[in-house]
Amino acid sequence: MSSGCKQPLLLLALVVVALAAMDMHVMRARSAVAQPETLRVCADPNNLPFSNERGEGFENRLAELLARDLHRQLTYTWWPQRRGFIRNTLDAGRCDIVIGVPISYQLVRTTAPYYRSSYVFVTRRADGLRIDSFDDERLRSLRIGLHTIGDDYSNVPPAEALARRGIARNVRGYPIYGDYSQAAPARGLIDAVARDEIDVAIAWGPIAGYFADRAAVPLNVSVLSAQDQEPQLAMRYSIGMGVRRDNPQFSAQLGRVIDRRRADIRELLASYGVPLVDTALAKDSP
Repeated sequence: MSSGCKQPLLLLALVVVALAAMDMHVMRARSAVAQPETLRVCADPNNLPFSNERGEGFENRLAELLARDLHRQLTYTWWPQRRGFIRNTLDAGRCDIVIGVPISYQLVRTTAPYYRSSYVFVTRRADGLRIDSFDDERLRSLRIGLHTIGDDYSNVPPAEALARRGIARNVRGYPIYGDYSQAAPARGLIDAVARDEIDVAIAWGPIAGYFADRAAVPLNVSVLSAQDQEPQLAMRYSIGMGVRRDNPQFSAQLGRVIDRRRADIRELLASYGVPLVDTALAKDSP
């Protein structure tokens, strides 16, 4: 065969190879698009009622709801919610969303709120106390328990409210982190009421509602009266989801999911005993 004939055949072969490569590239691209994206969640592995590694918390269930709605595969980065949690998870790029943060939280970009709750009073039903105000005179003589965050509890809003009223000597602190080697360390405060170790606990609503439902004796959970709020001392918080501050598109996308699944979210929260206040989900306020 002459060299003049070989050149067109060689050119044709090169075109076929190029087209095959292009087809393979297109197939791979389509395959990549067809594969579900990942919803990467930052969460505490031992923090019921919010989350744990077994997926038993309401934030776990909410993450599952989000993943289904967004058609994404759910994965977790587990990290204890201590100081540095955001820095070591979200900001480090290990994950993309924290399911529950106050909407006023400055370290993240927050979505619209999906619930609003309050600090509450927890008492034994048999005692018939039903306290819902810091001005209840019975608090001066009752044994009171509070969650602590650091070495003292001066930075917890209920402790400040009590201190303003001169109530301190009959107050006992229970570390909110508890013994992290044990499951659900935050439940110790609520169990202390059930054991008659204290007469009343003042706790964040979702924690109180969940563990009161599971206590050894019947307990009452009373939401702090709306009239019992004080300037510069917030007791009610609107909770949303947090993403990196440079990701407004993702925040808006999550907000749309919250809007269309709001009824499902409320049903989920109710099943975990979360006390809900102000259904209009107003801004955080004292």
